[in-house]
Amino acid sequence: MESASQRLKKHIGLFGVFAIALGTTISSGFFLLPGLAFAQAGPAIILSYLLAGFVMLLPVLCKAELTTAMPRAGGVYFYLDRAFGPMVGSIAGISSWIALTLKTSFALVGSGFYLGIFLQGAPMNAFFTWCHQWHLIEVLPSAPDVVHGPTALAIGVIAVCIALLFGLLNIMGAGKAIRLQAILVMCVVALLTWFVTAGSGNVDPARYTGFFDKGANTMISMVGVVLVSYMGLTKVASIAEEVKNPERNVPLGVLLALATVILLYVAGLAVMVGTIPASELEVSKTPAAQAALVFGGPVGQVVISIAAIASFLSVANAGILSASRYPFAMGRDHTMPAFFRALGRFGTPTRAVIATVALIVLEVLLLDPLVIAKYAGTMKLLLFSGVCMAVIVMRESRIDSYDPGFRVPLYPVLPLAGVAVCVAVIVMLGWVPVLFALGLIAGSLLWFHWYAAPRVRRTGAIHHVFARLGERRFDPLDIELRGIIKEKGLRKADPFEEVVTEAHVIDLAPGGGFTTAASLAAAAIAKRRGLDADTLQREFLEGTRVGATPVAGGAALPHTRSDELATPELVIVRCSGGMTIEVGAADHSVRSQHVDAIFFLVSPEEDPGLHLRLLASLAIAVEQPGFLERWRSADGPAELKTSLLRHERSLDVVLQIDRPGEAWIGRTISELDLPDDVIVTLVGRAGEAIVPRGSTMLLEGDRVVLLGEPEGIDTLRSSLS
Repeated sequence: MESASQRLKKHIGLFGVFAIALGTTISSGFFLLPGLAFAQAGPAIILSYLLAGFVMLLPVLCKAELTTAMPRAGGVYFYLDRAFGPMVGSIAGISSWIALTLKTSFALVGSGFYLGIFLQGAPMNAFFTWCHQWHLIEVLPSAPDVVHGPTALAIGVIAVCIALLFGLLNIMGAGKAIRLQAILVMCVVALLTWFVTAGSGNVDPARYTGFFDKGANTMISMVGVVLVSYMGLTKVASIAEEVKNPERNVPLGVLLALATVILLYVAGLAVMVGTIPASELEVSKTPAAQAALVFGGPVGQVVISIAAIASFLSVANAGILSASRYPFAMGRDHTMPAFFRALGRFGTPTRAVIATVALIVLEVLLLDPLVIAKYAGTMKLLLFSGVCMAVIVMRESRIDSYDPGFRVPLYPVLPLAGVAVCVAVIVMLGWVPVLFALGLIAGSLLWFHWYAAPRVRRTGAIHHVFARLGERRFDPLDIELRGIIKEKGLRKADPFEEVVTEAHVIDLAPGGGFTTAASLAAAAIAKRRGLDADTLQREFLEGTRVGATPVAGGAALPHTRSDELATPELVIVRCSGGMTIEVGAADHSVRSQHVDAIFFLVSPEEDPGLHLRLLASLAIAVEQPGFLERWRSADGPAELKTSLLRHERSLDVVLQIDRPGEAWIGRTISELDLPDDVIVTLVGRAGEAIVPRGSTMLLEGDRVVLLGEPEGIDTLRSSLS
């Protein structure tokens, strides 16, 4: 498990997710591919793009579920590693890294081509003549002849410079890269909106004649080709560790981006087909610019060329950002050298970024990215099918700590359909790309057996399909997923504050042991919820004996679940003078732990995720600085409960003369002017906890505990200050 110093900072919000997903998608699929695809399918290529978007929806949904359950750098590598084990994870990581760098190098070449158009002139010609005189062109294995050399070299030089620039930007911080990404994406969306709006008025319906002349089968087969245009959508998963509130922002941002890109692709294709003669469109390498020239003149052509440049730059920037997280994540997992897992002074994986940029530069200079990108697309489809299978494996493993904030609907139909569709599209692409993908897999397997296998001792969730969680209580994957749950925190609907404020409190006298505390807690829960006290006590004691009770920060958290409960129940025990308890460990040893607090939690059997999130939140509360001091000195149940509540969702007001809240003294709760989403949940008076009612009169010295949404609590806190 990684240390805190190896975790990435959370810079990225909803718009950042949207910008990365959209920015890594709209490039060659809009500006280069339509002409080539039209030559094969005719006007029906519009439907090919539409169908490809819906095909992409399946792996997008599956990846969204995995991302909300495991928001970690590395994306598909991390998911397949944790689902199938490190061998499959190594294949996924290396293949994804290479595929992303190839796609990025292709985008850089595209940007170099468009920028080269604007930079043509005497200075550039003089530079290329000098390069030829010094035989710099000939050193490139793929360099064309002297006549075409300057143009090819221009593209390469510009692409390399942009790669180095974006590499430096990504080293300086993801926040800076995201801000640039947002600017580029907004520029592209604005210009493409103009393209669709202005072009729609110049569409000639006659150009759609013979829509299916080239056959419906051809149209369907082209789905496999144009699907590459959507593959950037899921790149955001590789940087999920840097996303704020990933359970909301990742699925929402990606789905918004998918809807936007489908609309832009289909509308843009309709404009291109409707404005450019078929004989010209099927041979065009710049169909968007050619269409803009028809209805916008030279100015329109320049405008859409600027959009193309911004689009390619956006893909390149996001590609470097996403691709660099693969060697970083694999270095952290010991499937690549530790060299890659180090973070630089800006909190970014500097070495992984440098390695990624170096690989991209080599691809730009030595390879033909257009050809290799097609093969990389095949690899991505194989990985997408693996992602869909990973959802099935994780669900069927029944690991309680697998707790995604978003779940694929219609399970298992949609994941299985995703596998089938991805395999079908691969078949459509032909056997040569499949051989390329198999070559990458073979190389990854060799790397795993030579380097990673001796260093990794980890199994995937697929083990749990055959051996359920109860048989491997200390499984490292379960421990890691529990750590992720703790890091993600509570969901908005989780009733943590309600569970705490309604909890039964026991002040255990000195000399009382853990068995006594468990007996009293079980009896209290049994009385309040009608459960069997002996069963509860036995489960609390057994869980502690075998090591299932977390102990941290001077607190123990015995817990269990019951199918007779609809909502969680908590008993809080303060151990006067402290208590020593014997806790089992993974190696079957027993450790003595000193605790001052014990929290007995029972949750509904049907919601293990909520149970673990509540446990994690209790653990976070007791780990806060100064908790034990506040706990030991607390005056009664109300103050004990207050020490556990989240600051942003709770407010604790002690009513005294000349202090905030003085105006509440002598008034009933119903007379208080509180924000709509704030309520009084507890009143502490003379060391006792009073359940508040509207008619409860507040007195001097009362401790009033209020809960609500952060906005309402902030408003009330400001009014009392």
